[in-house]
Amino acid sequence: MTTYALIHGGCHGGWCWEQLVPELRARGHESVAPDLPIEDVNAGAREWADVVVDALDGVDDDVVVVGHSMGGMAVPVVAARRPVRRMVFLGAMVPVPGRVYAEYLAENPDAVTMPVDRNATDELGRSVVPWDNALAAFYHDCPEPLARAAWERLRPQAPTVFTERCPIDEWPDVPSSYILMTEDRSVGNDWSRRVSRERLHTEAIELPGSHSPFMSRPGVLADVLVAL
Repeated sequence: MTTYALIHGGCHGGWCWEQLVPELRARGHESVAPDLPIEDVNAGAREWADVVVDALDGVDDDVVVVGHSMGGMAVPVVAARRPVRRMVFLGAMVPVPGRVYAEYLAENPDAVTMPVDRNATDELGRSVVPWDNALAAFYHDCPEPLARAAWERLRPQAPTVFTERCPIDEWPDVPSSYILMTEDRSVGNDWSRRVSRERLHTEAIELPGSHSPFMSRPGVLADVLVAL
């Protein structure tokens, strides 16, 4: 039995994996899906990883860490802290040890394709995603009632993981996989293929659909994760 540490993306919470968790359990595997402190402007990738490591307390070495979207920023930090069998980046950002990710993004403008200028910014500088942008960027192939229910649970997102220096200096010696969605409107397909080859040294696994396969096709995603 594998335990999947499911790390949600920006503005979301552990709730976004609710349809995937039973699919993994039906295939004989367990999971943890904690809420990251994404609203806290003082919490970066180290603090995100703390939450995931705590959620894995008492779990043996058979752990696969899956990071979605911005959650990818915590994946190698978790793998540097405790034994894991594989890192999986699901339509995810891939941090660069020792670097400020905002500077990396400036050099790779095709990484983020979501029109972030359509988001609002609150008094703390956190991003707030309006319904129309969430539907277009996150949930365009999900049933609208499901998409709207998800949007209603979104939280303000602090930019800290993009503006801080990556808290690890070396990439963990752990096998990695990248899963991209061919209709992803938040993360660029060309960048995903490039970072998979150049940074993770593997070919990206390509699935149809939007940025949120845990909602639009959880059974298919579960099959891919278990196959890994």
